[in-house]
Amino acid sequence: MTRSLQAMAYARPSALRSTAEGRLLGLETSRGATPTGVQDHPGFFSGFLTHPQAAAAGLLAVADVAAARYHQPQARASLDPVVTGNGDRLRFESFSGCCGVYARLDVLDGGLDGGEVGHGTTNVDVNDPLREALSRVGALDPVHLRVGPDELAVTTTDGPVVEKKVPLPDRWLRGFAESQVVAAGFELRAELPAAEAVRFLRSLPRGRGRGGASWVAPAGRGLRPTTRPVPGAVCLPGPERLAALQRVLRHATALRVYGPAVSGTDATASAWEAVLPGMRLTLTLSPDASRGFSGEGGVLDALASDDAAEDAELISVLLAWEPRIDVADLAAASGLTPGRVRAALVRLGTSGRVGYDPAEAAYFHRELPYDAARVERHNPRLRDARALLAAGAVTLDGATGTVTAEDGHRHRVREENGALTCTCLWWAKYRGGRGPCKHALAVRMARREGRS
Repeated sequence: MTRSLQAMAYARPSALRSTAEGRLLGLETSRGATPTGVQDHPGFFSGFLTHPQAAAAGLLAVADVAAARYHQPQARASLDPVVTGNGDRLRFESFSGCCGVYARLDVLDGGLDGGEVGHGTTNVDVNDPLREALSRVGALDPVHLRVGPDELAVTTTDGPVVEKKVPLPDRWLRGFAESQVVAAGFELRAELPAAEAVRFLRSLPRGRGRGGASWVAPAGRGLRPTTRPVPGAVCLPGPERLAALQRVLRHATALRVYGPAVSGTDATASAWEAVLPGMRLTLTLSPDASRGFSGEGGVLDALASDDAAEDAELISVLLAWEPRIDVADLAAASGLTPGRVRAALVRLGTSGRVGYDPAEAAYFHRELPYDAARVERHNPRLRDARALLAAGAVTLDGATGTVTAEDGHRHRVREENGALTCTCLWWAKYRGGRGPCKHALAVRMARREGRS
């Protein structure tokens, strides 16, 4: 696994402090993108939390996921959550160390009071003393939230006094890219009232399971386990990975479950959203606890398309940290068709520049605070496909393509119902369930270039 050190510098540690007016939750920011360019310590909000205890629990849940490795647990090593100001809300996001769980806390307009929300994306410091303090926030404690440095921190520090350096694996970045492609295929499958949500979540196993897919299906006001993926069912792969939702159970008013339409018996990803007062906490699970989002391959077609790359450059200049990206508005502003706009958004998602919120069935704009372009540079299947194309290993014959591997073995790529199949072991193993193989990618790229 390719890793680099990600450095995050803060003016001072985040902390929860007592003041004459109540308690001040100061979340310190690192270097990040804003509408006016890159800033060292951008500020996104200063005002009150309308439901501070629920917000504290939600932040702890996001931090829990960042610190967790659900598959083959190792010593805790987390990357500070990403925070995005979208003008009407704050989004806190994290990925598990094993790349199989994506967490997002949306603090909506109803969860904030007394301040305007700015625009931009950066990391936010979540340290152990802060975690301990957040766990002690009471139901009646008034909490003032500040995301970004106050005037004192800006004027009295010559440079960062807190710096963290943590390993940043490429597959973690690819997970951010893949999760938005997966989530765009979700639909709401069930909504449980608070009492049923608590009953269901507390019935789940706490320890690691035996692996394999398990399924649940709507039944009245709740969910029931099912041995097979019946129509309307949702896959629950590795139910122990929903443990972070336990943090917010006492505040939840409902539980919403999202997933793709059932087709076949293969495990699928799913999203589990705890509805909180003025907030939403969503956990998106990969199809298996041992299978991270980074290998799903849903972004490969977008990465391999030169047309999508050009369209993405145009669309990117029209984005302004919108909480909900309107495809029709972008189509009108860019002169592209809605289909090309959606393809461009997928392409932008491959570098972390957009995410997808199944609750609103819409993309949103963010800018990951690290070199997300590595997603494309270090994607092995895409890199291998381009090498095959450059070596002249691809020949086309109508609907069939032949790819000659380095060992001289020839793989046949055929188009069936708009999808490409291949005779290689990768396709035989996954049957297209984890995106195209390198041979199919190379054939698709050759066709786009008009090769024969």
